[in-house]
Amino acid sequence: MSAQISFPVESPGGPRTVTLAYERRGRGEPLLLLHGIGHHWQAWEPVLDVLATERDVIAVDLPGFGASPGLPEGYRYDLGTVAPVLGAFCAALGVERPHVAGNSLGGLLALELGREKLVRSVTALSPAGFWSEAERRYAFATLRAMRAAALAMPVPLIERLSRSAAGRTALTSTIYARPGRRSPEAAVAETLALREATGFHQTLASGGSVLFTDDVPAVPVTVAWGSRDRLLLRRQGVRAKRVVPGARLVRLPGCGHVPMNDDPALVSRVILDGSRPAA
Repeated sequence: MSAQISFPVESPGGPRTVTLAYERRGRGEPLLLLHGIGHHWQAWEPVLDVLATERDVIAVDLPGFGASPGLPEGYRYDLGTVAPVLGAFCAALGVERPHVAGNSLGGLLALELGREKLVRSVTALSPAGFWSEAERRYAFATLRAMRAAALAMPVPLIERLSRSAAGRTALTSTIYARPGRRSPEAAVAETLALREATGFHQTLASGGSVLFTDDVPAVPVTVAWGSRDRLLLRRQGVRAKRVVPGARLVRLPGCGHVPMNDDPALVSRVILDGSRPAA
């Protein structure tokens, strides 16, 4: 079910109210899904129904993205703020220590939730935070260019481009290895989500100095990287393995930065395997 929930979050000036939009499907142990910057929960649509056969799946729009309003004035869009907001969101839903899977920014947040022992397991798909400074600058410049292009295109042009595989490639090939597989409706919706994301600039600014350098002990971690990721190059997965030596490092052949659409069956299997008890 698609819904919104409002809940209090502690701040130095007292509790403030945060509202997040989310989609919830399935039954079983809870699984929280976190999208990347400029995206929305619908990024997970290609894998949602498969995951919902075994998990109580909660796909959330991060603050300032999709249908979720931005954070209260004065709140930073950094790990130290957004991770506790997600913890409070789960508590408001009555969910205790879910499994979590995240992509890009969502993967970084998933690892932070694991580091804070707020989740049962972590699956991070091309997570942010394992870049060199040159790789970070490249990724951020690419994201700004994608945002500028989305803002510059009239909606009728976006809709026209979405009707052909070549047009969908023009719209989404930076994040998908197989953009022609994206439906016209999804290509339009995610382009509009990028242009309308009120939290885009603040989130990007908060990530300028982020490096994930801590191990995630006592929580099962899977790090998966698309072999055709053009935004965060796959060698960053090797660095992630060095930082989190107990992590399972998985290659996603033929997948881009947002792999859920490129190979839904493989990504679903990686997430479900990563959230099962160790043999």
